[in-house]
Amino acid sequence: MSAAEGGPESSALLAIAAANRRGEGVGLASVCSADRIVLETALRRAAAHEAIICIESTCNQVNQDGGYTGMTAALFRDEVASLAAAAGLPSGRLILGGDHLGPYPWRDRPAAEAMAAARELVRSCVAAGYSKLHLDTSMRCADDAGLEAEPLPQEIATARAADLCRAAEEARSALSAGAPAPAYVVGTEVPVPGGETAASGRPEVTPARDAECVLGMTREAFETAGVGAAWERVVALVVQPGVEFGDEAVIDYDRDAAAGLGEALRSHPGIVFEAHSTDYQRPKALRALVEDHFGILKVGPWLTFALREAVFALEAIERELLRSKDAPPSGVRAALEAAMLAQPGYWRPYYAGDEESTRLARAFSYSDRCRYYWPQPPVRRAVDTLLGNLRSRPIPPALLSQYLPGEYERVRDGRLGTDPAELMRAHVERVLDVYGAACGES
Repeated sequence: MSAAEGGPESSALLAIAAANRRGEGVGLASVCSADRIVLETALRRAAAHEAIICIESTCNQVNQDGGYTGMTAALFRDEVASLAAAAGLPSGRLILGGDHLGPYPWRDRPAAEAMAAARELVRSCVAAGYSKLHLDTSMRCADDAGLEAEPLPQEIATARAADLCRAAEEARSALSAGAPAPAYVVGTEVPVPGGETAASGRPEVTPARDAECVLGMTREAFETAGVGAAWERVVALVVQPGVEFGDEAVIDYDRDAAAGLGEALRSHPGIVFEAHSTDYQRPKALRALVEDHFGILKVGPWLTFALREAVFALEAIERELLRSKDAPPSGVRAALEAAMLAQPGYWRPYYAGDEESTRLARAFSYSDRCRYYWPQPPVRRAVDTLLGNLRSRPIPPALLSQYLPGEYERVRDGRLGTDPAELMRAHVERVLDVYGAACGES
């Protein structure tokens, strides 16, 4: 497929995959987050480094019903495009993606109804200019036979994925000339959208024969559905490389355990692996993943975890600065805790244990379920108060050294200012720098 046929965004993605397969050690970090500060930081960093950035929304975050963000695909596109323009990032270096696109948000309905909604979701993403689509039809719907915890038979899952591909291709045909042709990601050996419910030991690495079987069956399903030509734009296969994280633990990449997985790609020279749940992996492990043909690295909770770290650190600085002043403290952490207790649906199914254990998890878990609560008005107002209080007087360097030592070094070197919002973004950017290095950024 030529670059003109794919459009600049999908062509960039296909080119990265091809370079990775040639052994050039390059990859793409995919930011899967709807947090405005995280998105703003990622886009600014991409502009500064003249890099390509992929921003993805999950089917739970963004869909035709609004998702938990209240945004449709078109609204999310407009939000990201506005932030990209403000950051000075050219549109050709921004890839928009949809993650876990499928019936998951509607899985409590019969399959026919859930798949109709999934097709509408996929069409809306294509119409909004998304050029990377992860087709995930692995979950059981209300009338699917078998136990909910059991995997859906591969024949059904691949047929449904091809059905969604056909919907995407039909939507693409209605777009104007030059609109990006979507690149596809298939496969699904990852946690459900939002993360695992609990850490359950080291996950099993996908056997190479299983990965090769999924590719073969999905390609056949595409042909049967009449979208065989779209297979040329299948850019990645999602597999389990043996990495995961839970509330208190990170399972590191074991390169030796995954050594045989690359055999699955031998007959598919344009396809790489996509690795989910790479959050909190060590820099060396992320680099090894890219070298082992995991050309796309997904990151999400680690970014909002870093944002939470920065906010809590700034609140600690605020407490020190306001001891002798009349200004009321922001109470960010108290506001966040109150919001989580008032609406426990985003964290209770994920955190187990007694009251003390869940209290700690709400604030500090690697799963970072508190990310769902930052947009709530009381929490947002508390953060605004925090920023205002810290802008009312300079932050002493010694307090920065105590609570944000990494940022302190950059301030000392003259590479960073002391505005609290800038410090928050810098703390998030440190995570993005790890991914940039892993993906071969110059």
